[in-house]
Amino acid sequence: MRAFLLAIALVVSLPGFVFAQEWSLYVNAQDGFKINFPGEPTVTATTWVSEQGYSLPANLYTAERGLGRYSMTAVDYSGIEQQGLERSKACPPGAETCLGQTSGLLLSVIGPGYAFQDIRGALIYASSKFIQRDATVTHYTWAFTDLVEGQTLQLTNADESRTSVSIFMHDNYLYIAEGTVPKGYPEPGLFQQSLGFVDDDGNGLRYETLYSNEFHGLGTYPPPPLRGRGGAAGPAGAANPAAGIR
Repeated sequence: MRAFLLAIALVVSLPGFVFAQEWSLYVNAQDGFKINFPGEPTVTATTWVSEQGYSLPANLYTAERGLGRYSMTAVDYSGIEQQGLERSKACPPGAETCLGQTSGLLLSVIGPGYAFQDIRGALIYASSKFIQRDATVTHYTWAFTDLVEGQTLQLTNADESRTSVSIFMHDNYLYIAEGTVPKGYPEPGLFQQSLGFVDDDGNGLRYETLYSNEFHGLGTYPPPPLRGRGGAAGPAGAANPAAGIR
């Protein structure tokens, strides 16, 4: 019995034990996601500049626990078509590199002012920003969660800390989950792998077949059937008036 109690005491004293116990599921129905956070995150309204130079509304959710840092960025691409139309109106006549595709067979692919092309390339563009960091990419792969496709990366930073990243796009929202822990700490898999999507009532979503925002979010094909809607995934995050309306 004494040996057992000593073993329990040693486990509780480990840096990651209390750290792990304080995690809880955070749900934000307005931005359409759920993810495990170490406590209530701080929410900051910000702007995401897309690959084609569009300024898009975004919310940044951040939290820290010990020496670990965790963030979720939710970017609303739903207004980019209107921005593309406004940009194309101001283009010089015949300036195809500015106009994009305002009519014809490639309209659904490129879009006005390259708006649709910007959405189609959003996952790769977001990943490229991590690849360009002063860090070594040790893993970069295609991935899916709840049958929504995306990408994941693992990086070793210059100070030997480790960063895990999940990047997904659903309903024309871009989601970037980033967790960084010091050298020697367990990788932040609990955070990275817990990302999921919810409807306007905070209910979890899972599709029967693969959902690709490139085709389903842009309306080329209807979204796949839902396997089911789970119960409310947890307490909804506080509404942020600065976020885009889904």
